[in-house]
Amino acid sequence: MTTWSSIVLLLVCGLLAAEAAEPWWQTASFYQIYPRSFKDSDGDGVGDLNGVTEKLEYLKEIGITATWLSPFLRSPMADFGYDISDFKEVDPLFGTMQDFENMVARAKQLNVKIILDFVPNHSSDECDWFIRSAAGEAKYKDYYIWHPGFVENGVRRPPTNWVSVFRGSAWEWHEGRQEYYLHQFHKKQPDFNFRNPVVREEMNDVLRFWLAKGVDGFRVDAIYHAFEVEADENGNYPDEPRNDWTNDPDEYGYTHKIYTVDQPETPHLVYEWREILEQFQQDNGGEERILMVETWSPIEIVMHYYGNETAEGAQIPFNFQLISNLHYDSDAYHYEYLINNWLSLMPSGKSANWVIGNHDKNRVGSRFGADRIDLFNILLLTLPGCSITYQGEELGMLDAYISWADTVDPQACNGHEENYMAMSRDPARSPMQWTDGKFSGFTSGDATWLPVAQDYAQRNVQKERGVALSHLNVFKRLQQLRQEPAVQEGDAEVKAVSSYVLAVKRYLSGEYVYISLFNVFGYIENVNLNEVFSGLPSTFQYALVTGKSIKQLGDRVAASSVTLMPYESIVLRSTTTI
Repeated sequence: MTTWSSIVLLLVCGLLAAEAAEPWWQTASFYQIYPRSFKDSDGDGVGDLNGVTEKLEYLKEIGITATWLSPFLRSPMADFGYDISDFKEVDPLFGTMQDFENMVARAKQLNVKIILDFVPNHSSDECDWFIRSAAGEAKYKDYYIWHPGFVENGVRRPPTNWVSVFRGSAWEWHEGRQEYYLHQFHKKQPDFNFRNPVVREEMNDVLRFWLAKGVDGFRVDAIYHAFEVEADENGNYPDEPRNDWTNDPDEYGYTHKIYTVDQPETPHLVYEWREILEQFQQDNGGEERILMVETWSPIEIVMHYYGNETAEGAQIPFNFQLISNLHYDSDAYHYEYLINNWLSLMPSGKSANWVIGNHDKNRVGSRFGADRIDLFNILLLTLPGCSITYQGEELGMLDAYISWADTVDPQACNGHEENYMAMSRDPARSPMQWTDGKFSGFTSGDATWLPVAQDYAQRNVQKERGVALSHLNVFKRLQQLRQEPAVQEGDAEVKAVSSYVLAVKRYLSGEYVYISLFNVFGYIENVNLNEVFSGLPSTFQYALVTGKSIKQLGDRVAASSVTLMPYESIVLRSTTTI
C-alpha cells in the first residue's frame, strides 16, 4: 500500500531530477539558416520561409536541435535584411506572418527550436521611427543619434572622424532635419540611441512580440556596436585616434575603435533582455528561452556577456576565437591554446560554444582547405558545450565564385573592383546545394539571387546521402556520438600531442572514454595516447572514421600506437568503461 511518505519521497525525487536536467541548449547542435539562400519555394530565385518549412525534416535528419534564421523581417534590403523597416512584420520577399506561424508550428512538431535574428543596433532609414525622428516629432526626436556637425570656413563637416564598417564616414547628412545621423554600417542603417529609455522599451517590446509568436530565443546581431561613448556637456563626441597601418580615411581600420564599440553599458543591455526572457518563461511556462550574442570583442569583454555577480546575461555569447584567430597554417598548439583559453576564462557554471563558420566569413573549406572539412565538423561536435554550424558546412560547401558584376554585398560594392573579393561576403552566401539538378535544386525558377557554386554537382545533399563517408554522413554519425553520456555530460581535456596533432578526451565515470584526434597537416603521424592522457584503457576502437581513413568503423587499436593519415581526423572509443 502506498504511504504518504513514499508519495512525498517520489515527488521530491522528481523535483530533484527536474532540477538536475541540463538545459536543452547546453549541448545543443545549432544550425544557422540564411533564408535567402536556403530553399526557394515559389520560383523567384530567393529563399523563403516556406522553403525553410519544407526542409525542416532535413534538419531533423542531421541531428539539429535548433536553427537561427538570419533576418526575414520587412526591409528595403540595402543590407539583405539587416536594415529593418518594421520589426514586427515579415517581408513579402520571404512570405507572410502566416507562413512564419506555419514554420514555427511544423518546427514544434519536429522538436526543432526556432531562434530569431534580432537586430537592435539600427533600423532602416525607411523605418517609420526614423522618418518621424527626422521630422523632429517629439516622441521620436531622440530615437537615433543626431548631431548638426561643424561649419569650418563655410564648409560643413561631420561631428567626428568615425568610420563606417562599410567604408566612409559613419555620419550622413539629412537634408530634412539639417543634421547628421550616425550609421555604423550602411548609410541606410541609422543607429538607435540606446541612452533613450523609450528606445530600450521599444526594442524590449519587439522581443516580447516574437516570444509570443513562439520563438525559442534570439541571436542578437552586432551587440558590441549598441552604445557609443556618451556625448559631453555640449552634446559633442570625441574623434577616435588614428591607426598607422592605413592612410585611407574611408577604411574602417583608419581609426582605433575606442568610442564606437565595446562601451561598458552594452553588456547590461543584454542583462535587461535576459530578464525579459525569464519573465516570459515565468508567465507562460515552457523550456528556457535563450540569447545568442554576436560580439567580435576581445575575449575578456566577451565574458561579461555571460552575466555578473547580480545579473544573468546571454546563455551563449558567441565564441569567435576559432573563426577569428585560426589560420590555414595554424599548428595544433594554436588550436589547443584558443580552445583552452576560452574554457579557462569562462565564468564558473557557464557553458562553452564553438563557431567556425557563418554568413560573414568565407566557408571553412575555402579558408582552411577542403582536406580539413571533416576536421572542423568533428572538432565542433566533440568539444564540450554547444556547436553552431552554418548551412552547408555539413556538406563541405566551398565559396562560390561571384564575379564583380554579380556581387551584391554592400561591404564589397562600396569598395573597389580590384579588391572586391577580399571584402565580399557573397561567396559564402551562395544557394544551398540540395541536388545535382538545375540550380542545385534550390529553386524551380529561371535564376537565383546569387550564382550557385560551380561544384554543386559533386557537393550536394542528394549525392552525399549515398556516399558512406561523405562529409554529410560523417556529420550525421557525429551527431549520434554526441548523444553518448561522456560526450554530452563528461569532462574534457584538450591537448596538442605535437605541432601536427590535436587530441580531445571526453570522459565520465562509469562510461566509455572518447578521444578525438586531429591531424592538422599533410603528414602521416603516430600517437601514443598514454603519453598524452593518464589512466587510459589499453584498447580503443574506431567510433568514427572519414574518407581519409584506412581503418574501418569498429576496428581495434592499442592506445600506445595510433596512426593518422594526412589530414585525418577520427574518434576513438575505449573498449571498457572507466
